[in-house]
This record gives sequence, structure tokens and C-alpha cells, in this order.
Amino acid sequence: MTREEHRRKVMAERRRAKQRKMRNRRIVLTALLVVLVAALSIGGTVAWLTATTPTVTNTFTTSDINITLAESENLDLKMIPGHTITKDPKVTVVANSEKCYLFVKVEESDNFGTFMTYDIADGWTQLEGVSGVYYREVDSSTSDQVFDVIKDNQVTVNTTVTKAEMNALTDNTRPTLTFTAYATQYMKNNTESFTPAEAWNNVSPTPVTP
Repeated sequence: MTREEHRRKVMAERRRAKQRKMRNRRIVLTALLVVLVAALSIGGTVAWLTATTPTVTNTFTTSDINITLAESENLDLKMIPGHTITKDPKVTVVANSEKCYLFVKVEESDNFGTFMTYDIADGWTQLEGVSGVYYREVDSSTSDQVFDVIKDNQVTVNTTVTKAEMNALTDNTRPTLTFTAYATQYMKNNTESFTPAEAWNNVSPTPVTP
């Protein structure tokens, strides 16, 4: 074999070796790609351990206090010395109201005491420092709670009233007795209640200093 033939043979073997190397490399690369794709496919279907709770919804309800003030209609308010006159204002705390302070304000005309007297019904307490204002504590109830304002629902005409005094009265000077009721919540927060004076200041157009 000549030198030239030997060189060609060596070159040919080198080319074949290079081709085998490239082919093996492609086979290995293809195998790796297959493995990678398989791994990705498997990873995409893995089910991780999870948990979810049911939804809890809190719907908050409302509270309220409602009162009414009423008296009988067509009362005979004629003044006769020594006689009693039916006067029956009643304050009602409406069913399902929250526990409250209930107030009633009684206002007399300047000349009322000259002609008549009355007493406040039992259960009311005079609010200290405020003339004509009385209060009571009323618990919550599923029924209406009705409270008289005037004891025995009557006022008494003074025996000292004279005919001359009554004849001197005009539409603008006849004695009057006026009632207004108020209510406010009893508790300031979960543990502390209002004082009567604080409660009155919550509703009064003319607050007082406790």
C-alpha cells in the first residue's frame, strides 16, 4: 500500500469516526429531550394536597327603641273646685325595644298651681337638677309596656279656686299641662350603663351637667 493510499484510508476512518460521534451525540440529545418532555408532562398532572373551608357569612341585625305617648280623647277638662279631672297620659315602650331610660317631661303653665294639683305615678324618679323631668329604667320585652304618668290618672281642682279667678281666665291664660316623652338606650357599651343625667343629655334639647 502506497503512502497516499494509507493517508486516504486514515482520513476516511477519521471521517467515519467523526460521523459516528455526531450520530451518537444526536441520539443522546434526542433521548434527553424525550426524558425532559416526559418529566414536564408528569409534573403538570401532579395533584398537590390542598383544602378549602366553607364560607362563613355574618349578617348583623339592627336594634331600635320606639315609644308612643297618648291619652283618652274627648276628656272633660272643666274645672270645678274640689273635683277631680281625668287626665290619663300614658307612655308606651313598644315591643322588642332595647332596654332603655324612659323620660317624661311635664310642663305646667305659670298659673297651673293656682288652680290644680296632681302627683306623678309610681315608678318614676325625679331627675336631679331638672325641674319637671322624671325617668324610669325599662327592660326589653316582647310585649308593649305601658306606663301611666299621672297618679290615678287624675288632677284635682283646688278648693280655694274662686269664681272670680275662673272668670278672669282667657283663651291665652287658661292653665295648661303638657307632656313629652323621650327614650334612650340604657347601656353605653357591653359593660357600662349611662347615668340618668347622661341618658337625659342624649335626648334632651336642654342638656344638664351631671
